[in-house]
Amino acid sequence: MSAIAALKAARAAGVELALDGDDLVLKAASAPPAAVLDALSRHKAEIMVLLRPAEDGWSAEDWQVFFEERAGIVEFDGGLPRAEAEAQAFACCVVEWLNRNPERSPAGAAHHDEMASPSKLAQKTARAVEGPRAGAAGNQARVHGERRRGAGLDRAL
Repeated sequence: MSAIAALKAARAAGVELALDGDDLVLKAASAPPAAVLDALSRHKAEIMVLLRPAEDGWSAEDWQVFFEERAGIVEFDGGLPRAEAEAQAFACCVVEWLNRNPERSPAGAAHHDEMASPSKLAQKTARAVEGPRAGAAGNQARVHGERRRGAGLDRAL
């Protein structure tokens, strides 16, 4: 069993996990199965890495929630099959990651390549993702159920 499988098994058993310094804290209404506790114990270090926020403040779990939310929006509001919705959600995750982790140029260096700027790359990716099938029409796009006008969106959804 992997760390991710151990997390899924724990959640399925009604166990909530949290970090407290170097400790993995478990909360449950009733005692979890021994197999779940054993898996959590075996994969504690990996689980803590997954739950600990990265430099951008998001944990792996936060990224998973972001991905699932975007995929759900595109699938249900945009009417796309799940596989296509997940592909677009992945593109949204890439854009968000680029926005949170921009590549900095050395002092005095000039960039002439339009792809060198994370915001321009993010805008190009967002425009590619927010096409008509994802709920956009002309210069309008639906963002969390609201209609927004203008082409200056930094995010696809």
